[in-house]
Amino acid sequence: MRGDVLPRLSVTVPEHAVPLFAAAFETACEGVGFFRSHDQGRPTGRDWTVEGYLRDPGRRGALAGALALAAAASGIAPPAIAEEGVAAEGWLARTRAAFPPQPIGRRFLIRGTHDAAVTRLGRIALTIDAGLAFGSGEHATTQGCLIALERLGRPRGPVADIGTGSGVLALAAAALWRVRAVGVEIERSAARVAAGNARLNQLHRLVTIAHGDGWRSAAIRRRAPYALVFANILARPLCAMAGALAANLRRGGHAVLSGLLVDQAPMVLAAHRRAGLALAGRIAIGPWATLILRKR
Repeated sequence: MRGDVLPRLSVTVPEHAVPLFAAAFETACEGVGFFRSHDQGRPTGRDWTVEGYLRDPGRRGALAGALALAAAASGIAPPAIAEEGVAAEGWLARTRAAFPPQPIGRRFLIRGTHDAAVTRLGRIALTIDAGLAFGSGEHATTQGCLIALERLGRPRGPVADIGTGSGVLALAAAALWRVRAVGVEIERSAARVAAGNARLNQLHRLVTIAHGDGWRSAAIRRRAPYALVFANILARPLCAMAGALAANLRRGGHAVLSGLLVDQAPMVLAAHRRAGLALAGRIAIGPWATLILRKR
C-alpha cells in the first residue's frame, strides 16, 4: 500500500478467544487491536473483532498458522480472515468510537488520548489508547485485575506486571499507591507502547517497562522479591510459571492472575497451591476469572 493506506487483517471471534487471537496477530502484525464488534455504533452481541496490520508480507503464512492454532486452542472453527486497505485516519476513528471512557471498579477511569480531558470525581484517570497493545481496559481480564488491585492494601514493596501489554496494571498500581512497578513484555512493539504510556501518564519515574521474557528478564530479576505480582496472560502459561512466581514473591505478598476462563481456574489454582500460594479472593466477569493469591 502507498501513502497512509494500510493493509488491515481482521477476524471476528467469541470473547473467550480474544487473548489467543490477539497473541496470534502479534506474531506478524503491528497495531494489534481488539474491541467488541459494532454495527452502526452499537455492540453486536458477544463477538469481538481482533485486527492488525501486516508489517511484512512474508509473514502472511506464519500468521495463518498462528491463527489456526489459536482457533484450535479456543475450540472454535477457524474464522474467516477479512482483509482491506484502510486509511490510517479511518482506523483511528473506528478505534475511538469503540473505546469511550471506561469507569472500572470504584477507583479507576480508563480513557483514550482522544478523551484525555475527561475526568470523573474520585477516580484515577489513566490514558491508554485501545488497540495499540493488549490491555486497554475494555476486556474483562484487565477489569478483573483492576478490581482486585482496589481490594488489596498498599503493597510493602515493588510491583511486577508479567506480560504487561499496554502497561495499564503497572500504571494503575503506581498511580493508586505511589509505589514502584516494573512491567515486562515479550513483544517489543508493545513494550514501546507501554513505556510511552508511562510517560503519557507522568508515571515514568515510578514505572519501568522492559522488553523481555517474563521471569527470565534481568529487569524483573534484579528487583525481586515482589510484594505484588500481576500476570494477565493465559491459563497454561500461568500454570507453567507458578514456581517462578512463588520464588519471586515475598512472604505475605499477593499475586493477581487473569487471562483464564472460569472453568480453568481450578487448574491454575492447583498449580499455585503446589508452589505455596493460597487463594485470597476470586472475581468473575462473564466467562473470565481473576484469582487473588497470597504467599503463605
